[in-house]
Amino acid sequence: MDTIRCWLVEREYTDKGLVTLVYATTGGDRKLVEQRAANRLRDVTAARDVEPDRLEPTEDDERERYASEAQRMADRHDPDETV
Repeated sequence: MDTIRCWLVEREYTDKGLVTLVYATTGGDRKLVEQRAANRLRDVTAARDVEPDRLEPTEDDERERYASEAQRMADRHDPDETV
């Protein structure tokens, strides 16, 4: 199955020791949302190659911001760079 490259666009820490990571396409129209324990963040990379069926549509009010941030990450980082 083909994959789609998605770039880290958001990292949010919760009060329960979790971190929500959002990876989005450079068009900002699709995203992958994951939660991880804060103590397991050593392997967060600038981009991930994601199977299309794991992606969900991005809400309209976030699409432009995600597209801009994904493009900025793509311009400044290698996909496998730890961020």
